[in-house]
Amino acid sequence: MTGVPFSPWDMFLGAGLVVRSVMILLAIGCVLTWTVAFAKSLEFALVRRRLAAAKTALQDAPALNLCDGMEGSGVALSMVMAAQDEQEASGDIENDSEGIKERIALMLERLEAQEGRRLMRGTGLLATIGAIAPFVGLFGTVWGIMTSFTGIAATKATSLAVVAPGIAEALLATAIGLVTAIPAVVIYNALSRQTMSCRAQVADVAALVMRLVSRDLGRMSQLLDSGQLVRLGVRAAAE
Repeated sequence: MTGVPFSPWDMFLGAGLVVRSVMILLAIGCVLTWTVAFAKSLEFALVRRRLAAAKTALQDAPALNLCDGMEGSGVALSMVMAAQDEQEASGDIENDSEGIKERIALMLERLEAQEGRRLMRGTGLLATIGAIAPFVGLFGTVWGIMTSFTGIAATKATSLAVVAPGIAEALLATAIGLVTAIPAVVIYNALSRQTMSCRAQVADVAALVMRLVSRDLGRMSQLLDSGQLVRLGVRAAAE
């Protein structure tokens, strides 16, 4: 057994074309897994920091149009702008506070769902790799073992020293499949938890936006009732 190569690299080089192709495919899957993990971890860290800053700005703001520190806040800034646009677009509708709230809530719900889909982007690849990598590795193993037994039948050599290298090369495919699948599943679960955490922060931001909208509409209603604010449509009708 001294002259028999047994390192993983030597077994890879000694494997057949099909088994070697399976190993290369699994290695690509492993690289993709860690690339997605690194990229999504950075993305989630940035999203959490932006959402935290946005929540602080919304909590401290007395009105929706007085939110400081919202620049570059991603979905939070989109929510604030959507709420402001709807308030301006509904400015000519009298006594429609509930309607404005309902329309803004619908827009915020759509923005929240859109952000959730964006956060999950790329994680489906990890689920796919984690699900199929063991079976791809098993296919390589079965193919390699079939090739080894075919060689045994052709040479009529039943010595373990003859068949062991081929079987070891085949089993290496299963090992690579497991090495690829296990991190993919673990990382997918970790990113799913981070996604849920970010989505909870997005929901908090939406609630804070709705709080400011309700506060602004309450102030406007109070000013209208006291006569300190007159709608242009009402003044034109009176004239």
